[in-house]
Amino acid sequence: MFFCSKIYFSRRVFMDNFNNVRFRLLPVEFCNFKTRLDILDASMATAVLIAAVVGGGVLLFMRRMFPRQKAVKLLMYPAGLMRGKTVIVTGANSGIGKALTGELLKLKARVIMACRDPKSAAEAARDVQGRPGKDLGEVVIKHLDLASLSSVRKFCQEIYEEETKIDVLVNNAGVYQCPYSKTEDGFEMQLGVNHLGHFLLTHLLLDLLKRSAGSRVVVVSSKLYKYGHINFDDLNSETKYKKAFCYSQSKLANLLFTLELAHQLEGSGVTVNALTPGIVRTRLGRHVHIPFLAKPLFYLASLLFFKSPLEGAQTPLYLACSPDVENVSGKCFANCEEEELLLKPTDREAAKKLWDVSRKMVGLED
Repeated sequence: MFFCSKIYFSRRVFMDNFNNVRFRLLPVEFCNFKTRLDILDASMATAVLIAAVVGGGVLLFMRRMFPRQKAVKLLMYPAGLMRGKTVIVTGANSGIGKALTGELLKLKARVIMACRDPKSAAEAARDVQGRPGKDLGEVVIKHLDLASLSSVRKFCQEIYEEETKIDVLVNNAGVYQCPYSKTEDGFEMQLGVNHLGHFLLTHLLLDLLKRSAGSRVVVVSSKLYKYGHINFDDLNSETKYKKAFCYSQSKLANLLFTLELAHQLEGSGVTVNALTPGIVRTRLGRHVHIPFLAKPLFYLASLLFFKSPLEGAQTPLYLACSPDVENVSGKCFANCEEEELLLKPTDREAAKKLWDVSRKMVGLED
């Protein structure tokens, strides 16, 4: 009969255990410890199994939600293609805007980084410029807060005082599914920044754009426009606020704005086109809550299924400088190809109505 005793514990027993020989004498503490190890091993195995199943399920879900996007070929243009051209990029301090700025500088463009946070813009500028001595274009940093119409007007006033022309305006900045808040002028934040701020900015800069032959306006929208409509009865979402809907509404507004602006600019020499960049790894989703334990899986999924900022910047770069779209206007592009849209963003009546309402909201009434 084998038993455990508190007072016996010999080197022989240890060696027997080490050599996988049956125990003769074991202390109670050792028995309890071994039992606890067995339980722990079983628990860990169960946890690993559950994590594998759940993780696999999450990745499968992410794969279905965010299908692997079409491989993006990085554009190659002659180094001096944009020499002598001035480009304004809103939200140029991070994400697509920052990557686009870096690509435009390689083409010798003069890039005005229009950003809400000048300090962040300065850091981004140092980053994209890289080592001193590189043969790049010029960077100018300007403060622009699209949540403030007075800031937009001040920015445009400074541009008129300092610039003789604008060759390209890229309306890139935006907010995504933020908690309910209002702009300085009382507009729902997503509509105010994503649509109305850029609406006023573009209008105020049109005279400068018309001074440059073949100037362009590039509008960054989103495929999520599909899930929205223009709620003319409550544009500011004061009755009910659904952050996902409000984002989709603002992105649909971008497309309707592009449609009507292209109509208004016919014969002016200024073209305007929109784009949907796809799902890109940027800080745009910073307001989206992801459970702590799910963050590693989400990060892995983003590496597998999302575009990099540089890949996301290829279509706006294409629209900003490619000769292929020199005379194209009023269209939407994805992956540097014209995109077929749903009927909603091609509704001329809705586009004109939104145009008139937006003019009143930003104070451009005739």
